Amino acid sequence: MSTPLASAMAADTSLFTTQVNDGKYQNAQAMPANASVWGILWRYVSEQRVDAAPSKGIPVMPLNASQLAALPVEQSSIIRFGHSSVYMQVAGQRWLIDPVFSQRTSPFSFIGPKRFHQPPLELSDLENIDGVLISHDHYDHLDKHSIKLLKDKVQHFVVPEGVDQHLLDWGVEANKISRLRWWQSASFGDLTVAATPTQHFSGRGLFDGNQTLWASYVIDAPEQRIFFSGDSGYFDGFKQIGERYGPFDLTMMETGAYDKDWSAVHMTPEQTLQAHLDLKGKALMPVHNSTFDLAFHSWYEPLERISYLSELADVQLVTPKIGEVFTVGQAQKTAAWWRDIK
Repeated sequence: MSTPLASAMAADTSLFTTQVNDGKYQNAQAMPANASVWGILWRYVSEQRVDAAPSKGIPVMPLNASQLAALPVEQSSIIRFGHSSVYMQVAGQRWLIDPVFSQRTSPFSFIGPKRFHQPPLELSDLENIDGVLISHDHYDHLDKHSIKLLKDKVQHFVVPEGVDQHLLDWGVEANKISRLRWWQSASFGDLTVAATPTQHFSGRGLFDGNQTLWASYVIDAPEQRIFFSGDSGYFDGFKQIGERYGPFDLTMMETGAYDKDWSAVHMTPEQTLQAHLDLKGKALMPVHNSTFDLAFHSWYEPLERISYLSELADVQLVTPKIGEVFTVGQAQKTAAWWRDIK
């Protein structure tokens, strides 16, 4: 379901709009080519890795259902569950973003990137979830196991166009799913969610590349406005989103799994900071880090670099521990926890 505002935006030819060619979705801006799969695999075999995984346990603050129920309904609360998985209480509603509770981000249970840490609570502790946002269909963002366990506990699923078919295949009822193109939005009581562009790609197998759309999200509540980047390379779309929807009280920005061989589809910390500024963001929360080994950099490098850069730029950086509650709009000090476990 789209709002009149979203329809007006889609009609604006200056915006990056959803494009499909021969059944495949396309990025809105021309971008450099990524390295070949074989070249990347050779690097994994031949390059020596440094601190790919933490030598000590990632600090996790355990949660339970009672603690979630006690969160003040008049505030917007954000809790990182790991990687890009986030719990939000906004407009008095309980939402999850890209929930991944499986041990590996892989089509197989026995191989693929394995978690550095456990989630701060069990899926069974999550009840009466108002909604789930999915940014795209890669395994570290769309987890079949988690969706199947959540499908009867969730009232609404908001997904980019095409991702709805995955959910239908896994038993989610069609009337629970809102599928959006870029600049379309859906409203749920006092909360409006708008899908916005990213520069990325999709696919879960060898032959389904770019058959589903990828997106970032604007979460517009009466008390605050929040942005979630999904996965993206840096591009002019962030300026468009900032102009249309900014300023944002909080941006949750991809900061991790970047590399020179796929610079078009993942941002360096320097680009993450610039995107936050383009969005007219206030507080910046780095996500997409500290849970899985998905690149060649050390596990802590994304947080260290964005911490240094944000200090230089006088940007409020918030780096809560996994499971720690962050209240949007408050001057809440968070620790550089990764420095204790390098």
